[in-house]
Amino acid sequence: MISSLPRPLWLRASTVVYGVAFFAFLFLPLVVVAVFAFNDAPYPAPPWRGFTLDWFFGRDGSGRTGLFADAALLGSAWTSVVVACWVTILSVLVGTANAFLIERTQFRGKQALSLLMLAPLVIPGVILGISILAFASRIANLADDLWGLELEFLRPGLPLVVLGQFSYIVSIATLTITARLKRFDITLEEAAYNLGASRLAVLWTITLPYLRPALIGSAAISFLMSFENFNTTLMLVGSDSPLTVMMYGRMREGATPVLNAVSLLLMAASAVLALTLLRGSKAGPSS
Repeated sequence: MISSLPRPLWLRASTVVYGVAFFAFLFLPLVVVAVFAFNDAPYPAPPWRGFTLDWFFGRDGSGRTGLFADAALLGSAWTSVVVACWVTILSVLVGTANAFLIERTQFRGKQALSLLMLAPLVIPGVILGISILAFASRIANLADDLWGLELEFLRPGLPLVVLGQFSYIVSIATLTITARLKRFDITLEEAAYNLGASRLAVLWTITLPYLRPALIGSAAISFLMSFENFNTTLMLVGSDSPLTVMMYGRMREGATPVLNAVSLLLMAASAVLALTLLRGSKAGPSS
């Protein structure tokens, strides 16, 4: 346990074996998926039949419709982007308001409400989706029966998908921003008030710049979690299927390496986003 003491050979060897096994378990399936996106075969698994780019750029007439020629897949990817953008905006805005509510105000029952806010994180996504669907449908049916109002946004569709994803992703955004706000030196704001700054000016020039790393990080997490969500989305989706639901349907019909190509691009995009955030956090002001 003390790094300066010599370790026996068996302990060093077991450490290496454990490290290799752990990272192989994490990354080997991703490597296999990425490699077989270029397999010259109509199935996304071994054996290897040669290199091809057909699963990316193949046209309809060639018998192999590639990712960039598949209008349905591209449309579902755009749907996922739109949903993720709405969920991200709502989660960051409401999460910031929640952080100030938790850290800057005192009221009875605050601790209980803070714990209750975490409930969506421990509820299975399928149960959460079914609950939201049942509740929204009851409200929509009640409005239709009593007042003749047709509340389409409470029916299965993209608005309900946004609402369902937002219901638990906002908790993660709140925790991220609250953790940053908790470390803020309140005397900086007090000094600005003493110098005559308004509340809005203090918020815009002192508090929000300090929270910027947390805001950017929570936005990135919210976007990625929304984009890859499946369980809750499957329960609430209508005719416009996001990418995860579309890929699930394709897998049930019979998978092709097009799905590997989609997975490879998503992995690359996630890696680029993570590296961008990492470089941004290093280049940004230190806390």
